[in-house]
Amino acid sequence: MEKKKKVLAFIGSYADSANPGLYACRFDTDTGSLEIVDQASGLQNPTFLDVDQDRLKLYAITEGTDAKGQRCGAAAAYDIDPSTGTLSLLNKELTVPSPTCHITLDHTRQCIMVSSYHGGMIGLSPVMEDGRVGPTADIHQHKGASILPVQDRPRAHSVFVDRSNRFAVASDLGLDRLMIYKLDVPARRLIPHGEVRIAPGSGPRHFAFHPQLPYGYVINELNATITGFSYDQEQGALHEIQTVSTLPDAYEGDNACADIHISPDGKFLYGSNRGHDSIAVYAIDPFTGKLALVEHASTLGGHPRNFALSPDGRFLLAANRDSNNIVTFNRDAETGKLLPAGPVLEVSKPVCIKFAAWD
Repeated sequence: MEKKKKVLAFIGSYADSANPGLYACRFDTDTGSLEIVDQASGLQNPTFLDVDQDRLKLYAITEGTDAKGQRCGAAAAYDIDPSTGTLSLLNKELTVPSPTCHITLDHTRQCIMVSSYHGGMIGLSPVMEDGRVGPTADIHQHKGASILPVQDRPRAHSVFVDRSNRFAVASDLGLDRLMIYKLDVPARRLIPHGEVRIAPGSGPRHFAFHPQLPYGYVINELNATITGFSYDQEQGALHEIQTVSTLPDAYEGDNACADIHISPDGKFLYGSNRGHDSIAVYAIDPFTGKLALVEHASTLGGHPRNFALSPDGRFLLAANRDSNNIVTFNRDAETGKLLPAGPVLEVSKPVCIKFAAWD
């Protein structure tokens, strides 16, 4: 009988530094339920996370203060005890000179990249041998604007790295552009490589590379769409193939898209709507990369800022920030459809969920 993996889930949230903002949870791979086993305070708004499961480290963005007393970005590193889920702070390091909204590790876990929505910039910091966050090594300030009032300046929202670990895509909501960088891990640099313009007023937010095929997808916050691309991994080039709505035709309310993920088998894509409060589900055509709508599944809560698929792809967990809960859904591997699994974790203002699995 195959030994079951031990799975932990980590939750980042909006919180002031006096209260818990990070949570470590035991994840039941049979039921999809979460049980909080540890929590950490001391960080201001540790909203977005990433995990190095091989080295048992957790990384979180937070807010810091520079030498002049101005708010700026910071990142914190934690040790993870895999047997208990206990988190132990390693260090906290300033990143870029403006508060950040996203963090990601490169695939070799030697660098972290952060994005600043308010500052319109991205930054790269090395991960030291002991797992601590090192001093910032590279910063790129975006420039420009687009057509909507919120787009009067750059608003870098995220950085995602391709499968080869050679290129990174930064989504800039303020510019309606995807900025492509060449990732030089040994030199600890992001080198500007190219850019792709999205339809004006789209507001690109998060990006997902297909896990096996040469495609990539961006979810656009402001006009509730997903744009698909073919991706040339050798050249680091994106070419648009399709844009689809994330909303039902009859919906006329307010909405802002947030997160996007692809199932581990590469067959289905999921995107979250805040306002409609749903997950839009699409089938991915493996030959063209085009999306076909499957359904809109209610997240059974308010403002799904983020969601995550379990490592085995059986469950989807939606973090509903405004209803203070994380709702677990069963995911049908054949149809991609979502059905409530039953478990709901009540937790304050959840924003990000990241999984880690060990034998």
